[in-house]
Amino acid sequence: MARARAVRIRAPGGPEVLELVDVEVPDPGPGQVLVEVAASALNRADLLQRRGLYPAPPGSPLDIPGLEYAGRVAVCGEGVSVAVGDPVMGITGGGGMATLLRVHERELVPVPEGMPLEQAAAIPEAFMTAFDAMFEQAELAAGERVLVHAVASGVGTAAIQLAASAGARALGTSRTADKLERIDGLAPFTPLHVPDGKFADAARAAVGGVDVILDLVGGAYLEENLRALAPRGRMVVVGLVGGVAAPMPLGLLLAKRLRVFGSVLRARPLEEKAALAQRFSRLVVPRFASGELRPVVDAVLPMREVAEAHARMERNETVGKLVLSWG
Repeated sequence: MARARAVRIRAPGGPEVLELVDVEVPDPGPGQVLVEVAASALNRADLLQRRGLYPAPPGSPLDIPGLEYAGRVAVCGEGVSVAVGDPVMGITGGGGMATLLRVHERELVPVPEGMPLEQAAAIPEAFMTAFDAMFEQAELAAGERVLVHAVASGVGTAAIQLAASAGARALGTSRTADKLERIDGLAPFTPLHVPDGKFADAARAAVGGVDVILDLVGGAYLEENLRALAPRGRMVVVGLVGGVAAPMPLGLLLAKRLRVFGSVLRARPLEEKAALAQRFSRLVVPRFASGELRPVVDAVLPMREVAEAHARMERNETVGKLVLSWG
């Protein structure tokens, strides 16, 4: 057993229930490594877990949040091909906000060449979520039109960059005009300011209907989403900040021959996570080194300010990712 520092959720509640504690981390088994974590980015799932609304999947720590990380390999188990000191990043079911994290080697993603670990920590959840949802599931193709909700979020800023890189036309919504201005120039996209949550008419006026929707909002946007889709359009739901339920307008679904997917990375089995990590490493990571893609970091805070980071995200002040560093 190794000793580590970690963020612990003392009990369900507000940001004040977060504390830094010492924990024990099991030694790596065959095919596993211990990563010395330098930084971890904050996600809304961490806020839900803190409130007791989104428990960690089996095999992950129940009281240590953190769905992504960047650091260096510290200890290698039997049969691994990486070496101690290799810079790595990835997604995890939980436990990312600890100085040591045990993961399977096949889930590791190499850090883009020359990128600081605090920046790399903002990549895995945002870019892997957007890549998997838009291309692996919805099969977004060059020349198609994609509508990205919460476009100033981590996933949103990743999605419009990936869409532009693939030759697709992106539209992005935000309820806050200032956030649209703050990401102007990040990648080509059509901004849609939607303070009332109504966007279908604007999207159809701009491009005549969209082929793919990446939805981080959920229930509140369901009917507008189906109205905005072109015939044979596809929608992937990856977030539920706008509600977990809504009436389904089945007439639109049938008439347009639409497809609706639901997606989550956190609870996927090892084989699926490993396959995604390997495809992402091969197809996407090189584009960071070339400068074609970049993570959007709102701020880097010391891990001791994790409670303030939670409060800041809950106030909906951020653009891109909040990164918490052990450095």
